[in-house]
Amino acid sequence: MNDDEMTTGRDPLWPGDSGTLHEQSRRALLELLKGPYLSGGQQPQLWVALRADETAIRSRLHDLFLDLVVDDVDEFAFARKVRGSDRDLPSALRTERLTFIDTAMLLVLRQLLLASGGERRVIVGQDEVYERLAVYRDGDDEATFTRNLNGAWGRMMNRFRVLHGAGEGRVEVSPMVKFMIDDEQVRALTAVYRRIAGEEQA
Repeated sequence: MNDDEMTTGRDPLWPGDSGTLHEQSRRALLELLKGPYLSGGQQPQLWVALRADETAIRSRLHDLFLDLVVDDVDEFAFARKVRGSDRDLPSALRTERLTFIDTAMLLVLRQLLLASGGERRVIVGQDEVYERLAVYRDGDDEATFTRNLNGAWGRMMNRFRVLHGAGEGRVEVSPMVKFMIDDEQVRALTAVYRRIAGEEQA
């Protein structure tokens, strides 16, 4: 089915409906706007609709100053603010403020993902991630630091959806982690976090 077939000849979803996308394509578009991403593995029907109607959905996003990013290998897609324009474009997406430990955890997860050697699934344990973050405990007592780690872990699973339960206290790291912090940010943040970790160890 081509794009023209997907966007014409459909029945209205309610009286006065002037939309041109089929229902599943609209749901895929809405999922992209809600964020953080649309997963082919978790939402196969919406993924099929997105790929079948990709040109029309990309055009709808462009109307909102957004671009569509699609990863065919790992089957996920997300919307982000258009880049490379010299215009001062507004942002239609909600931004999330990350805590210090949120950012550190994302860096650790990204490192684990990239160190996997191209494995299809990257499975890690909570203890393994927490151990790597122990250098950032700062002046917090153990109970407070553990509470902060648990909070960040919950946000990774529920709000950002970059961790998925894999059984026996282990999780699968989503490839989406690679896109949540770009290479330039990683270099800057890594330098800062290494300095902080060195100061804490000292």
